Order: sequence, then structure tokens, then C-alpha cells
Amino acid sequence: MSPQHDQPPPGGAAPAEPAAPPGNRRPGRRIGMAVYAVVAAVSITAATVFSFQSASAGNDLRAALTVIAPAGVGGGWDSFAREQQQAMRGAGIVNNVQVVNIPGAGGTIGLSTFSTMHGQANTIMATGAVMLGGIALNDSPVDLSDTRPIARIAEDYNALVVSADAPYDSMEDLIAAWSEDPDGIVWTGGSAGSIDHLIIAQLALDQDLPASEITFIPKSGGGEAIQTLLAGTTDVAVTGYNEVEDQIAAGRVKALAVSSPERLEGVDIPTLSELGYAVDLVNWRGLLAPPGITDEEFAELEAIVAETRESAEWQESLQRNRWEDSFLTGPELLEFIDEDQARTTALIEELGL
Repeated sequence: MSPQHDQPPPGGAAPAEPAAPPGNRRPGRRIGMAVYAVVAAVSITAATVFSFQSASAGNDLRAALTVIAPAGVGGGWDSFAREQQQAMRGAGIVNNVQVVNIPGAGGTIGLSTFSTMHGQANTIMATGAVMLGGIALNDSPVDLSDTRPIARIAEDYNALVVSADAPYDSMEDLIAAWSEDPDGIVWTGGSAGSIDHLIIAQLALDQDLPASEITFIPKSGGGEAIQTLLAGTTDVAVTGYNEVEDQIAAGRVKALAVSSPERLEGVDIPTLSELGYAVDLVNWRGLLAPPGITDEEFAELEAIVAETRESAEWQESLQRNRWEDSFLTGPELLEFIDEDQARTTALIEELGL
């Protein structure tokens, strides 16, 4: 596997995430460690590539910066990284910004590579809620403590949708059917252990339904998930609202709820919270610095990210993508990551993954 640079593959399709190994989670640890033995070799190759890039850029972080998207082209992390790229360039904060894709295993292959890039301050990486799920699901020997988190930057929210002709017109209808037949409702969303999957688990626990009995068909993205819904092979899709907004507007699917704490501006869809469901997971995204950089370099990266967040270009990105600003840095960020990792790991265990 080699890093994928700015140009998408033919057809622009994002590579599918590898499926989680079947069966009990503990035996899967051996498989996970075998995967990471392979990843170590990948990391050496990738680190060599980035080392050359970093050396060629010199010490001026505002001259050139690489942003790793730890997923395939076209997905949420890729979109986030490229919006950061455009905002940094457009606002004149960094002269040259490139995006490199290192997909796989819920972002943990990219994380494993990134953790070897000691001192390479000219490279940063996107992270977020999905990566915490990948760390827990894949028994990753590397986590965010092996990096230097810069900031949590934005959040986006999920929609729970059914086909236009589904017999459910409200969350109450859906929950009633699910309660009668817990494994009879077929759910779909992103990869196993993704934020989509975890929202369903949290909803199940809130309704005293066994999360381990959830019938969930993972897909590589919202587009594929919606196709299964329209084909009638699944009953409910959980995916980012911005990925399904057009389908809702066209009347192909019905949105029963969104996971935001408050109603999205201009969107007449109730929130899970206002409907009385204790579901509060959000799909946050942020940026990491590599280990081994100096405090001065880290401070400069913090300044670059903070300036980008304040730029008109990034504010326009937030509005266009319906992302919510959730900027957080410093000790509060580290505390947030620890708490979110613990909660995510607990939900993965409830799912029996």
C-alpha cells in the first residue's frame, strides 16, 4: 500500500474499509496485531516519502504543509482535509498544501504510519470520532497519545432515514417495530464501529434493547448505505446529514431524526434529544501533529490551524457542509479525547465487536 496523493482514483470511488474480523473480539487481537505487523512495513515506506517532502520544505511550516486524510478519496475525512487545504491556501496562511490519503481500518493504518513520523512538523493528520472507534475495534497498538493533538475543529451530525415508502413516519413508529423484533430491523451506515454504528448502539441501550443483537450492514459511505435502503435490502440508514440532504429534498427518503443537540438551521427535522432519546454522539473532526516535534513547531502549527479556523474561507466551508464549529485546544482537548475514547470503547464492547 502506498500513500494516495491529491488525484482521486479512476471513477473517484473511495476504497472500502476492511471488514472487521468475525467472532469474539479477543481472538481478533491476534489478527489485529498481524495487520499492524504489515502496517509497520507500510509505515517505513510512507515515512520515507514524507521525510523527503519535509526535508525539501525546510523549517518554514507556512511554505509547505502535508495533510494526511486517513481514509480514501471522497469520504468525510478526505472532504475535511481538502476543505482545510483550500482554506489554508485561499487565506494565504500556507503557500502550498497537499493532501495525501492513507486509507484503512477506521483510520488506524494512517495513524500507525503517522506515529512513526517523528519530528516531521510539515505533516499533520486529520482525526476524529471514527478513528477512536477504529482504535477500539482493531485493538490498535497506537492511539492518539502517540501523537500531539492540535485541535478539535468541527462537528457534523447524522440523520436517521428510511425509504419514502417505509411504514415508519416517526421515530416512535421505528422504535415500536424495533422493540417487537430487535434483530429484525436491518440498519446500515458506515464501517463497523463507525459513528453511525455507535449511534445505533447508544439508541439501543437507551431503549433497553441488546446492542449485541443489532443487525447492521456496514458500507464504505453514505451513498452506498442509501442505495441499500432504496433497494429494500436495509430498513434504516444512519449517515451524515450532508450526505443525504439531496435525497431527503427529492423525497426519495424520509428523515426521522437528526443527532444534533439542537435543530439544524433551516432544517425541519426533529432531534433525537428533543424526542427524548439519550443519544449524544457527534462526528467530530480535528488535526494531529506528529510526535517528536519541538514546542516551537507545535505552537506554529496551532497558530496556523487557529488562523485557518478564523478565515472567511473556512467559515464558508462550515456553512456549505453544515458543519458546526467546535474548536477546542490544549488540556481541555486532551481531556475530551480521553473521555470520548473511553465512551467509544465501551460502546464497541456493548456491540460485541
